[in-house]
Amino acid sequence: MEDDRKNGHYLDTENADESVWLMKSPVVVSKAWEKQVKQFSSSSTSLPKLIDVGAKVVESIDPLQSEINPEYSMEIVSAENRNIPKSYAMNMFEEFVDMRAFSEANQHKALLGKIDHKFDMKPLGEDIEDYARLCRERTNRAMVKNRQIKVLDNDTGARMRPMPYFIPTNPKDKRPVPVKQTDVKRFRRDRGEIEAIMFKLFEDQSNWTLKQLVQKTDQPAQFLKEIMNELCVYNKRGSNQGTYELKPEYKKAAEDDTNGQ
Repeated sequence: MEDDRKNGHYLDTENADESVWLMKSPVVVSKAWEKQVKQFSSSSTSLPKLIDVGAKVVESIDPLQSEINPEYSMEIVSAENRNIPKSYAMNMFEEFVDMRAFSEANQHKALLGKIDHKFDMKPLGEDIEDYARLCRERTNRAMVKNRQIKVLDNDTGARMRPMPYFIPTNPKDKRPVPVKQTDVKRFRRDRGEIEAIMFKLFEDQSNWTLKQLVQKTDQPAQFLKEIMNELCVYNKRGSNQGTYELKPEYKKAAEDDTNGQ
């Protein structure tokens, strides 16, 4: 076992039976928390204090109906996060696949516990308007392109135009136009830029299939799925079966942005 520890093949299972919550949070919240984690990691303050000052979870129960599951909500209380919405509903999933949480630190992996609660975090009440505003601001920032014009020094233009001896005179010598392969590897672009493109596409058309969005954005399908899981709803039945459409809060944000213009 000592050799496994040294080689990094050791798995710490001391906390295998611990209860763990899994929560999907909006991008603005996760980025704010990541920033706080880095700040606390670089200081002498312990991480548990971050949880105390960052947010609080409220559990609501009905003492007269104990058979009904409790409802959860979250309040952002940290002064560092004053620019993001404060109130969120935590929608709990009743059924999900058996999952475990792992971490990797100190050159070995550790099993943190079993996930027994899974939540989807969404803005609550009046904070929906604030969240829609943040989405519009993020989209507008992604659409701004910082282009620069650079003047080439000591350039004769030889590389800017084809030279006579580079042009084939015999049609047989011309190179055939390469056929674009369908399995060409696609490279991820900036997430904010892709989100802006997708918002624009959904303005033109309310429903899209994954294949159509891959062709329109030229992005990997898995990358688009990650973005659409946050921005869109997948239609499993009905006339639009098999297509994606924007979530209601993003539709409202797009309508407000259009009316504002």
